[in-house]
Amino acid sequence: MRQLPLGVRLRDRASLASFVAGANTEAVRHVTALASGERTGCVWLHGPAGSGKTHLLQAACAGAAASRVGYVPLNAFARGEAAVLDGWHDLDCVSLDDLQGVAGRRTWDEALFRLYRNVEERGARLIVAASEAPAALGWSLRDIASRWAAAPVFALQPLDEAGRLEALKLRAQLRGVDLPEETIRFLQRRYPRDMQTLYRLLDTLDDAALAAQRRLTVPFVREVLSDPPG
Repeated sequence: MRQLPLGVRLRDRASLASFVAGANTEAVRHVTALASGERTGCVWLHGPAGSGKTHLLQAACAGAAASRVGYVPLNAFARGEAAVLDGWHDLDCVSLDDLQGVAGRRTWDEALFRLYRNVEERGARLIVAASEAPAALGWSLRDIASRWAAAPVFALQPLDEAGRLEALKLRAQLRGVDLPEETIRFLQRRYPRDMQTLYRLLDTLDDAALAAQRRLTVPFVREVLSDPPG
């Protein structure tokens, strides 16, 4: 796998195996089929923060059955030139994140249209994520609006409590961390329940436990996070 050198790194733990689908089973199946090369074409994912859009996009690149893949966080390039997308026309699988930040700007819509057509003509794959569905964005170019209107669109749903519990257990398992269920329940009760926050807490606690050679018990977690009893 080769990723274009734009100074963007994939998250080490972003994989399809580490993604808990919850209510998003059909979206995950579709993205998995694109990543594996069973499908070609384009797909649009949208949903609120914490619904797993970035994880799925990066996981598709990490697991793609291709030698040339790329992940582009468009929020990092939105102030630059849209021509940045023209350098991705030879890739087998491209993931574009946070597309809502550039949609509706003429030069970006034109660059997106060129990329979309290129993907269609070559039988490549394009996976896009945004906060909203394509119909909700104010496109300046009718051609790209019509292309996205015809593409598969999936609305991602954040995990429910049971799903968050499963995801946190899976993350700990993949890291080789012994995470008692009472500790997971404690974290869910005392801290924001979005997965990004819980994952960051797990990373912090894992590092602390490794340094102290301690298990992730509730008392140790309280100590690390300066959280007094009660």
